[in-house]
Amino acid sequence: MFDGFVTERVDVGEVVLNVRHGGDGPPLLLLHGYPETHRMWEAISGELAEEFTVVTPDLRGYGDSSAPHTVADHTTYGKRAMAQDAVALMRHLGFGSFDVAGHDRGGRVGYRLALDHPDAVRRLSVLDIVPTAEVWARADARFALGYWHWPLLAQPEPIPETLIAADPDWFFFDAQFGGALRSFAAIDDYSRHVRDPKVIHAVCEDYRAGATCDRAADEADRAAGRRIGCPVQVLWGSRGAVGAWYDPLAVWREWADDVTGEAIESGHFVPEENPAATVAALRRFHR
Repeated sequence: MFDGFVTERVDVGEVVLNVRHGGDGPPLLLLHGYPETHRMWEAISGELAEEFTVVTPDLRGYGDSSAPHTVADHTTYGKRAMAQDAVALMRHLGFGSFDVAGHDRGGRVGYRLALDHPDAVRRLSVLDIVPTAEVWARADARFALGYWHWPLLAQPEPIPETLIAADPDWFFFDAQFGGALRSFAAIDDYSRHVRDPKVIHAVCEDYRAGATCDRAADEADRAAGRRIGCPVQVLWGSRGAVGAWYDPLAVWREWADDVTGEAIESGHFVPEENPAATVAALRRFHR
Protein backbone atom coordinates (compact mmCIF):
# COMPACT_ATOMS: atom_id res chain seq x y z
CA MET A 1 0.00 0.00 0.00
CA PHE A 2 3.03 2.28 0.31
CA ASP A 3 4.29 1.55 -3.21
CA GLY A 4 6.79 4.18 -4.27
CA PHE A 5 7.15 5.59 -0.77
CA VAL A 6 10.55 6.15 0.83
CA THR A 7 11.13 4.92 4.38
CA GLU A 8 13.69 6.75 6.49
CA ARG A 9 14.58 7.70 10.03
CA VAL A 10 14.76 11.43 10.65
CA ASP A 11 16.48 13.01 13.63
CA VAL A 12 14.22 15.89 14.71
CA GLY A 13 16.22 16.84 17.79
CA GLU A 14 14.87 15.10 20.88
CA VAL A 15 13.81 11.94 19.05
CA VAL A 16 14.30 10.06 15.80
CA LEU A 17 11.10 9.53 13.83
CA ASN A 18 10.34 6.59 11.59
CA VAL A 19 8.59 8.01 8.52
CA ARG A 20 7.33 7.03 5.09
CA HIS A 21 6.73 9.64 2.42
CA GLY A 22 5.83 9.60 -1.23
CA GLY A 23 3.77 11.14 -3.96
CA ASP A 24 3.88 14.45 -5.72
CA GLY A 25 2.01 17.65 -5.02
CA PRO A 26 1.22 19.83 -2.01
CA PRO A 27 2.48 18.36 1.27
CA LEU A 28 -0.02 16.50 3.46
CA LEU A 29 1.10 15.24 6.87
CA LEU A 30 -0.89 12.25 8.19
CA LEU A 31 -0.71 11.61 11.95
CA HIS A 32 -1.87 8.31 13.43
CA GLY A 33 -3.79 7.53 16.60
CA TYR A 34 -3.73 5.15 19.57
CA PRO A 35 -2.71 2.33 19.76
CA GLU A 36 -1.54 2.29 16.17
CA THR A 37 1.35 3.36 13.94
CA HIS A 38 1.67 5.22 10.64
CA ARG A 39 0.38 2.08 8.94
CA MET A 40 -3.19 3.03 9.84
CA TRP A 41 -3.03 5.20 6.70
CA GLU A 42 -1.88 2.47 4.32
CA ALA A 43 -5.31 1.88 2.76
CA ILE A 44 -5.56 5.53 1.64
CA SER A 45 -1.97 6.78 1.36
CA GLY A 46 -1.51 5.52 -2.19
CA GLU A 47 -4.60 7.30 -3.50
CA LEU A 48 -3.71 10.51 -1.69
CA ALA A 49 -0.18 10.32 -3.09
CA GLU A 50 -1.66 10.77 -6.57
CA GLU A 51 -2.42 14.38 -5.61
CA PHE A 52 -0.24 15.14 -2.58
CA THR A 53 3.22 14.57 -1.18
CA VAL A 54 2.12 12.33 1.68
CA VAL A 55 4.19 12.15 4.87
CA THR A 56 3.30 9.47 7.46
CA PRO A 57 5.50 9.30 10.60
CA ASP A 58 5.22 7.23 13.74
CA LEU A 59 4.67 9.63 16.64
CA ARG A 60 7.39 9.78 19.28
CA GLY A 61 7.24 6.68 21.46
CA TYR A 62 5.01 4.80 19.01
CA GLY A 63 5.92 2.29 16.32
CA ASP A 64 9.56 2.42 15.24
CA SER A 65 10.15 6.02 16.35
CA SER A 66 12.37 6.53 19.36
CA ALA A 67 11.01 7.25 22.82
CA PRO A 68 12.16 10.32 24.75
CA HIS A 69 13.10 10.29 28.41
CA THR A 70 10.30 10.64 30.93
CA VAL A 71 9.96 13.79 33.02
CA ALA A 72 7.78 14.51 36.03
CA ASP A 73 5.41 16.87 34.22
CA HIS A 74 5.04 14.49 31.24
CA THR A 75 5.88 17.23 28.71
CA THR A 76 8.25 15.00 26.74
CA TYR A 77 5.13 13.09 25.66
CA GLY A 78 2.91 16.16 25.34
CA LYS A 79 1.30 17.22 22.08
CA ARG A 80 3.34 20.41 22.07
CA ALA A 81 6.53 18.33 21.84
CA MET A 82 4.98 16.06 19.20
CA ALA A 83 3.90 19.13 17.21
CA GLN A 84 7.47 20.42 17.29
CA ASP A 85 8.62 17.02 16.00
CA ALA A 86 6.24 17.41 13.07
CA VAL A 87 7.49 20.89 12.19
CA ALA A 88 11.10 19.70 12.28
CA LEU A 89 10.26 16.66 10.16
CA MET A 90 8.49 18.68 7.50
CA ARG A 91 11.30 21.23 7.39
CA HIS A 92 13.75 18.37 6.92
CA LEU A 93 11.70 17.30 3.90
CA GLY A 94 11.68 20.86 2.55
CA PHE A 95 8.22 22.03 3.60
CA GLY A 96 7.77 25.21 5.62
CA SER A 97 3.98 25.03 5.41
CA PHE A 98 1.75 22.03 4.86
CA ASP A 99 -1.66 20.48 5.41
CA VAL A 100 -2.34 18.12 8.32
CA ALA A 101 -4.81 15.29 8.90
CA GLY A 102 -4.74 13.55 12.26
CA HIS A 103 -6.79 10.74 13.73
CA ASP A 104 -7.30 10.29 17.48
CA ARG A 105 -4.00 11.20 19.24
CA GLY A 106 -2.66 12.41 15.91
CA GLY A 107 -5.58 14.82 15.69
CA ARG A 108 -4.56 16.22 19.06
CA VAL A 109 -1.05 16.77 17.73
CA GLY A 110 -2.60 18.36 14.66
CA TYR A 111 -4.64 21.00 16.42
CA ARG A 112 -1.74 21.78 18.78
CA LEU A 113 0.37 22.28 15.64
CA ALA A 114 -2.19 24.75 14.30
CA LEU A 115 -2.25 26.67 17.59
CA ASP A 116 1.51 26.73 18.23
CA HIS A 117 2.70 27.04 14.61
CA PRO A 118 -0.03 28.93 12.73
CA ASP A 119 2.30 29.83 9.87
CA ALA A 120 3.10 26.17 9.25
CA VAL A 121 -0.41 24.69 8.98
CA ARG A 122 -2.41 25.59 5.89
CA ARG A 123 -5.43 23.35 6.50
CA LEU A 124 -6.25 20.90 9.29
CA SER A 125 -8.43 17.79 9.38
CA VAL A 126 -9.21 16.24 12.77
CA LEU A 127 -10.70 12.74 12.78
CA ASP A 128 -12.99 11.54 15.58
CA ILE A 129 -11.92 13.85 18.39
CA VAL A 130 -12.84 17.00 20.25
CA PRO A 131 -10.14 19.04 22.03
CA THR A 132 -8.52 17.45 25.06
CA ALA A 133 -9.63 20.19 27.46
CA GLU A 134 -13.21 19.68 26.29
CA VAL A 135 -13.03 15.94 26.95
CA TRP A 136 -11.91 16.41 30.53
CA ALA A 137 -14.23 19.35 31.23
CA ARG A 138 -17.26 17.40 29.99
CA ALA A 139 -16.30 14.04 31.51
CA ASP A 140 -19.26 12.24 33.07
CA ALA A 141 -20.34 8.70 33.93
CA ARG A 142 -20.84 7.88 30.26
CA PHE A 143 -17.27 8.93 29.48
CA ALA A 144 -15.86 7.10 32.52
CA LEU A 145 -17.47 3.84 31.45
CA GLY A 146 -17.05 4.20 27.70
CA TYR A 147 -13.55 5.71 27.51
CA TRP A 148 -12.22 4.20 30.73
CA HIS A 149 -8.74 3.91 29.24
CA TRP A 150 -8.30 7.71 29.50
CA PRO A 151 -8.24 7.83 33.31
CA LEU A 152 -6.63 4.41 33.60
CA LEU A 153 -3.64 5.17 31.38
CA ALA A 154 -3.19 8.52 33.13
CA GLN A 155 -2.60 6.83 36.49
CA PRO A 156 0.94 7.06 37.93
CA GLU A 157 3.64 4.66 36.78
CA PRO A 158 3.70 1.67 37.08
CA ILE A 159 -0.02 1.05 37.62
CA PRO A 160 -1.21 0.88 33.99
CA GLU A 161 2.10 -0.46 32.67
CA THR A 162 1.88 -3.42 35.05
CA LEU A 163 -1.74 -4.18 34.21
CA ILE A 164 -1.15 -3.97 30.44
CA ALA A 165 2.04 -6.06 30.50
CA ALA A 166 0.09 -9.15 31.57
CA ASP A 167 -1.56 -9.36 28.12
CA PRO A 168 -0.98 -6.35 25.84
CA ASP A 169 -2.86 -7.79 22.86
CA TRP A 170 -5.96 -8.42 24.94
CA PHE A 171 -5.80 -4.99 26.56
CA PHE A 172 -5.34 -2.99 23.36
CA PHE A 173 -7.31 -5.11 20.88
CA ASP A 174 -10.05 -6.90 22.83
CA ALA A 175 -10.80 -4.94 25.99
CA GLN A 176 -11.24 -1.77 23.94
CA PHE A 177 -13.11 -0.85 20.76
CA GLY A 178 -14.93 -4.18 20.57
CA GLY A 179 -11.94 -5.91 19.00
CA ALA A 180 -12.25 -3.75 15.87
CA LEU A 181 -8.50 -3.45 15.33
CA ARG A 182 -8.12 -7.18 14.83
CA SER A 183 -9.81 -6.87 11.42
CA PHE A 184 -7.34 -4.29 10.11
CA ALA A 185 -4.54 -5.10 7.68
CA ALA A 186 -1.84 -3.66 9.93
CA ILE A 187 -2.80 -5.64 13.05
CA ASP A 188 0.47 -7.63 13.05
CA ASP A 189 2.43 -4.38 13.10
CA TYR A 190 0.30 -2.95 15.89
CA SER A 191 0.67 -6.16 17.90
CA ARG A 192 4.44 -6.24 17.48
CA HIS A 193 4.76 -2.77 18.93
CA VAL A 194 2.29 -2.91 21.80
CA ARG A 195 4.15 -5.92 23.22
CA ASP A 196 7.23 -3.72 23.67
CA PRO A 197 7.45 -2.40 27.27
CA LYS A 198 8.92 0.86 25.96
CA VAL A 199 5.86 1.43 23.77
CA ILE A 200 3.50 0.52 26.61
CA HIS A 201 5.20 3.12 28.79
CA ALA A 202 5.13 5.70 26.00
CA VAL A 203 1.40 5.16 25.48
CA CYS A 204 0.77 5.67 29.18
CA GLU A 205 2.91 8.81 29.18
CA ASP A 206 0.92 10.09 26.18
CA TYR A 207 -2.28 9.82 28.22
CA ARG A 208 -0.66 11.24 31.36
CA ALA A 209 0.36 14.22 29.25
CA GLY A 210 -3.21 14.49 27.99
CA ALA A 211 -4.54 14.72 31.53
CA THR A 212 -1.93 17.28 32.61
CA CYS A 213 0.21 19.40 30.30
CA ASP A 214 -1.96 18.99 27.19
CA ARG A 215 -5.09 19.95 29.07
CA ALA A 216 -3.28 22.90 30.66
CA ALA A 217 -2.05 24.13 27.26
CA ASP A 218 -5.59 24.01 25.87
CA GLU A 219 -7.00 25.86 28.85
CA ALA A 220 -4.28 28.51 28.62
CA ASP A 221 -5.07 29.09 24.94
CA ARG A 222 -8.78 29.34 25.66
CA ALA A 223 -8.19 31.80 28.51
CA ALA A 224 -5.98 33.92 26.24
CA GLY A 225 -8.53 33.87 23.42
CA ARG A 226 -6.24 32.00 21.01
CA ARG A 227 -8.09 30.25 18.22
CA ILE A 228 -7.12 28.08 15.28
CA GLY A 229 -6.88 30.41 12.32
CA CYS A 230 -6.64 27.94 9.45
CA PRO A 231 -9.66 26.13 7.96
CA VAL A 232 -10.58 23.06 9.99
CA GLN A 233 -12.33 19.94 8.73
CA VAL A 234 -13.97 17.77 11.39
CA LEU A 235 -14.70 14.14 10.50
CA TRP A 236 -16.16 11.61 12.90
CA GLY A 237 -17.46 8.07 12.85
CA SER A 238 -21.24 7.83 12.61
CA ARG A 239 -21.24 4.85 14.97
CA GLY A 240 -18.60 6.18 17.38
CA ALA A 241 -18.64 7.89 20.75
CA VAL A 242 -17.64 11.36 19.52
CA GLY A 243 -20.81 11.86 17.51
CA ALA A 244 -22.96 10.30 20.22
CA TRP A 245 -21.54 12.31 23.13
CA TYR A 246 -20.88 15.69 21.51
CA ASP A 247 -21.96 18.00 18.74
CA PRO A 248 -18.54 17.90 17.05
CA LEU A 249 -18.99 20.91 14.78
CA ALA A 250 -20.37 23.06 17.59
CA VAL A 251 -17.51 22.13 19.90
CA TRP A 252 -14.85 22.85 17.30
CA ARG A 253 -16.43 26.20 16.42
CA GLU A 254 -15.52 27.29 19.93
CA TRP A 255 -11.88 26.72 18.98
CA ALA A 256 -11.58 27.70 15.32
CA ASP A 257 -12.94 30.36 12.99
CA ASP A 258 -13.59 28.26 9.88
CA VAL A 259 -15.05 24.82 10.65
CA THR A 260 -16.77 22.37 8.32
CA GLY A 261 -17.21 18.63 8.49
CA GLU A 262 -19.37 15.56 8.43
CA ALA A 263 -19.93 12.11 9.86
CA ILE A 264 -18.37 9.18 8.00
CA GLU A 265 -20.14 5.81 8.03
CA SER A 266 -17.80 4.04 10.45
CA GLY A 267 -16.83 3.52 14.04
CA HIS A 268 -13.88 5.25 15.68
CA PHE A 269 -11.22 4.07 13.21
CA VAL A 270 -12.51 6.12 10.31
CA PRO A 271 -9.71 5.71 7.70
CA GLU A 272 -9.47 1.95 8.15
CA GLU A 273 -13.19 1.26 8.41
CA ASN A 274 -14.22 3.45 5.47
CA PRO A 275 -11.17 4.36 3.38
CA ALA A 276 -13.16 5.40 0.29
CA ALA A 277 -15.25 7.99 2.13
CA THR A 278 -12.20 9.22 4.05
CA VAL A 279 -10.18 9.76 0.88
CA ALA A 280 -13.06 11.58 -0.77
CA ALA A 281 -13.54 13.89 2.20
CA LEU A 282 -9.82 14.68 2.53
CA ARG A 283 -9.47 15.33 -1.18
CA ARG A 284 -12.38 17.78 -1.17
CA PHE A 285 -10.99 19.73 1.72
CA HIS A 286 -7.26 19.79 1.05
CA ARG A 287 -7.27 20.76 -2.62
